[in-house]
Amino acid sequence: MDYQLELDWNDFLANYWQKRPLLIKRGFKNFIDPISPDELAGLAMENEVDSRLVSHHEGRWDVKHGPFQSYDHLGENNWSILVQAVDHWHEPSAHLMRPFRSIPDWRMDDLMISFSVPGGGVGPHLDQYDVFIIQGTGRRRWRVGEKIAMKQHCPHPDLLQVEPFDAIIDDEMEPGDILYIPPGFPHEGYSLESSLNYSVGFRAPSSREMVSGFADYVLSRELGGRRYSDPDLKLREHPAKIEQHELDGLRNMMLDLVGNPEHFNNWLGEFISQSRHELDLAPPEPPYQAGEVHELLEAGETLQRLGGLKVLRIGDRCYVNGEAMITDQLAAVDALTRHTIVTQELLGEALDDPSFLALLAALVNSGYWYFND
Repeated sequence: MDYQLELDWNDFLANYWQKRPLLIKRGFKNFIDPISPDELAGLAMENEVDSRLVSHHEGRWDVKHGPFQSYDHLGENNWSILVQAVDHWHEPSAHLMRPFRSIPDWRMDDLMISFSVPGGGVGPHLDQYDVFIIQGTGRRRWRVGEKIAMKQHCPHPDLLQVEPFDAIIDDEMEPGDILYIPPGFPHEGYSLESSLNYSVGFRAPSSREMVSGFADYVLSRELGGRRYSDPDLKLREHPAKIEQHELDGLRNMMLDLVGNPEHFNNWLGEFISQSRHELDLAPPEPPYQAGEVHELLEAGETLQRLGGLKVLRIGDRCYVNGEAMITDQLAAVDALTRHTIVTQELLGEALDDPSFLALLAALVNSGYWYFND
């Protein structure tokens, strides 16, 4: 399915992105669900898939985590199944991510899909990331409040909510409608009838995540071995005091590591291209030989990128799922980053380079790309 998004991206980025929520009526015209409720329920029964069942009865909230064995015990009201990273496991659903590539790929996280019966939802809450919520089958009422300081509470250990709020958006969404919500705006959605919702979420790494990730990178490569030195040390009146120039020297030792473009760029490429959810990797058996990959592409076969795979470029180096793709064939690996489907024409003369062909075969044999047949 080729989903065409009705959105003026220049206006959206200037006036709404990370600024104000926006309801886009019929953002996808004649919307067709890429997945059925039964297929979604089936995914939630798989061990590798992250899923939740959220329900509420008489004011009491409950959260169960998958995989689930059965749904026979559920009633007809007030529950939702939520499945993370469906784009990793269901190729037709992954197509819903493509219309949002006007936002850089490195900012994109995953596609969460929920199925809710009447009254189903997760209650009023805040998110710390941007999200586009696409209404599929059924109708759902959504309310969004102003971005103000709000107290949060846990009606269940696995559920964080906010108190009721005044709405600046209050609407019933129908198939193809899209609601954009920036970070920090309280919102609440509940189904008016059995319905599917698709949430395109974006990644916003915290300073804590980045410091931790960079520290792991430094340790794994045994960087930062230089020790503090002070050959110009002088007597001081207060032996317990750390002088400002000493503080500056110690801080600069740390900043020099982060400030090294080679180290920082390589770490960031590995860090930000690493998927935060399991991938549906299926390495081919037997593995392809480089010559076979070449022959198939020459015969007109195309290579499809695995759903949810992060493929990014920083400078002249490209990264896939936490790994650098080392090659001199920049145009060819750039084609792998730009396109979800690659052909012989896109890879060009790089296919005559044995080292690039070996790299491409390794990527296919890792399950990152696969032949469409």
